[in-house]
Amino acid sequence: MKQFKALQTSLTGLDAPEVAALITGTADIALLLDESGVIREVFLGQEDLPLAAQGEWLGCPWIDTVTVESRPKIEALLRASSLDGQAQWRQVNHPALSGPDVPVSYSAIRYGSTGNVLAVGRELRSVAVMQQRLVEAQQSLERDYSRLRQLETRYSLLFKLSSEAVFMVDAASRRVVEANPAAVSLFGEAAPQIVGRAFPFGFDDVGMQGVESLLADVRAAGSGDAVLAALSGDGRQVMVSASLFRQERAVVFLVRLTPQQADDAGSLLPKTRTLVFDVLESMPDGFVITDLAGRILMANTAFLELAQLATEKQARGEPLGRFVGRAGVDINTLIGNLKATDFVRLLNTTLQGDHGSTSDVEISAVGVPHGDPPCLGFVIRDVSQRLSTTPLTGNDLPHSVDQLTELVGRVPLKDIISDTNDMIERLCIQAALDLTGDNRASAAEMLGLSRQSLYVKLRRYGLGDLDSDNRV
Repeated sequence: MKQFKALQTSLTGLDAPEVAALITGTADIALLLDESGVIREVFLGQEDLPLAAQGEWLGCPWIDTVTVESRPKIEALLRASSLDGQAQWRQVNHPALSGPDVPVSYSAIRYGSTGNVLAVGRELRSVAVMQQRLVEAQQSLERDYSRLRQLETRYSLLFKLSSEAVFMVDAASRRVVEANPAAVSLFGEAAPQIVGRAFPFGFDDVGMQGVESLLADVRAAGSGDAVLAALSGDGRQVMVSASLFRQERAVVFLVRLTPQQADDAGSLLPKTRTLVFDVLESMPDGFVITDLAGRILMANTAFLELAQLATEKQARGEPLGRFVGRAGVDINTLIGNLKATDFVRLLNTTLQGDHGSTSDVEISAVGVPHGDPPCLGFVIRDVSQRLSTTPLTGNDLPHSVDQLTELVGRVPLKDIISDTNDMIERLCIQAALDLTGDNRASAAEMLGLSRQSLYVKLRRYGLGDLDSDNRV
């Protein structure tokens, strides 16, 4: 350790109180020890140090005031102390009154002819806190790196072992960034020939147009319907789907190609399920799938014709109540029943087209709460040819309450109330005629009507034989 260059002139004149002031002004802890290392004087520069009281250390060996692992360091400090001022700094720990140990960095030097030792210390709690935070940060980084390595390993394994052909395609340049072994096998080319190649490729002309349209929809809206495309080599049909994600500052397509036929590699759409979709699309009755809130996920051609829509895209995302029932009242009731019973049969209501047409329809529905995703299915049949929505009069009036309730949803309430009055009036007249043996005069008196009024109502409802001569 270097000495002051002008020691004799610079420190001349300092007496004991001044030296003590220098020590206490520069140290957090100062200890005066005898030649055997027993504490004779104690100074604590900070009142908040959680150490034993100064009086408890007096007369106690310095080595007994530190923790077990610090005792060798105290012994080394005492051995290394010398009169020439050559001292070293060592960090030791004092047991605290409460909480963690208090770290202190000490230096010891012998002075005077008696061999006494001066030990000065710097409290290191703030440094220890920073060191602990650094260790915790390093451990957190190691855990994050470990998780990242595990994720990368799992991704790599899934990517390589997937039976589906998967491409990573840069959205800006449309060039393949990465292709898994299934993709290489599907196109029958080596991986170096595929990576870096412009996508799409390997499809027939119709397939190329479909995949191009799919990528454009996904780039614009974030999602798009999967398309069927035929490979140009062997004509195999594959289902092509795509999604979009960001990787660092680049936008990347994740493109999956799944063979349509059920082969050894597996398929999301086996032939039997494809047939089901073809049948549903071609059936004459409307078929609609909605989410649990009633928003349309898909609809077949028959429903689009009833709703006067040109494409399925116009229907997708719209509430089914926009088309079925009265301002969503019927469809809300229907969805509530589906959630309670899982299915509804033959509900009579109306369907309003987008351009104002109205059709009488019959709906059967089923709930699939455990689907992926959960959904509701509706079969909608146009029954306009066997039901009339015009007000019913005369012999066309309903003959029972059950027939009357069937009009709910097809006929306005005011017309139903009017028909109810007519039905009750007709039934009462018929009962009076039966009780009087078709005697019109007696029936009119029983009903409190004039004979002329009774004849008017008989003609209105088509009751009795008005050409008969029996008028009394």
